[in-house]
Parts: sequence; structure tokens; C-alpha cells
Amino acid sequence: MDIPLLEVLVEHHNNGDHAQNGWKSHVYSAVIGNVHEKCNVTITKENINSRCKTFEKHYEAISKMLSKSGFGWDWVNNKLSIDSEDVWTKYVAANKKIAFYKNKVIKNWYAITTIYSKDHANGEGVVTCVESLVPLVAGATEDSPEPPTKK
Repeated sequence: MDIPLLEVLVEHHNNGDHAQNGWKSHVYSAVIGNVHEKCNVTITKENINSRCKTFEKHYEAISKMLSKSGFGWDWVNNKLSIDSEDVWTKYVAANKKIAFYKNKVIKNWYAITTIYSKDHANGEGVVTCVESLVPLVAGATEDSPEPPTKK
């Protein structure tokens, strides 16, 4: 059920239909329809919100770990990759509630990070390669020194 749910959420997130306080109403309808079509399961807005809270909880805990040295993401096995038992032991000593993440499989991590990550490209400030060269060319003058020649 998560895959069809996340497919729709990622699509609508990329379209800007995800606000700080939740999803726009048409997104819930799209998710309900997609999950029913692909899984033959009827869900409600409350089911979607509950699952989203779970995804967000996973995102917050795992992304915090991934920002620390000694942690990575194993894309093949869909779980944390930990450099050593010592790294894990020290982290869990300071964060006891996350101990179950050591071997927890979190499928669809890419979709979850797409939805919950705070730093997504939004197209603002985008320039093409040619546009980025314009200031360089405009700043060039006839008096620019010639590059040294090989002897």
C-alpha cells in the first residue's frame, strides 16, 4: 500500500501541493483512488495522515543519524549502514528511543526524503550554462592578456 500512496504524494509534492500543515484536499482524493485502484483497499484521509506521520517520524530520526559521521544508507537492503558497533553504541546511548532502527528496513526511502526533506530545488535562481558564462564574457576586454605559449 505504501508504494501507490507515496507515488501520488511525491507527484503532488513536486507540483507544490504539500503545505506546512498538510496536503491540499485533492491530494487525499488522488491517494485514495490510487491505493484503491492498485491494492483494492479502501483508505481514508485519517489513514493517509497516520501513515504520513510514520514516514515523517522515520525521516526525522534517520536523517539525523545520516548527518552524523559513521552512518550511511544501504540502498540495496533499505536500511542504515553503520561503520562500527562503537558508532552505534555511542549514538544509542545518547538517543535510546532510536535503538530499533539498527536493523529496521525502511522501503521507499527516496520517496520519503523527497517529501520530507526541507531543501528541495524549486527552480529559483536557475541559469543555463550559457547564461552563467555571460558575466565572464561581458567582463573580458580587448586588453586581456594572451595565454602563455609553449616553447
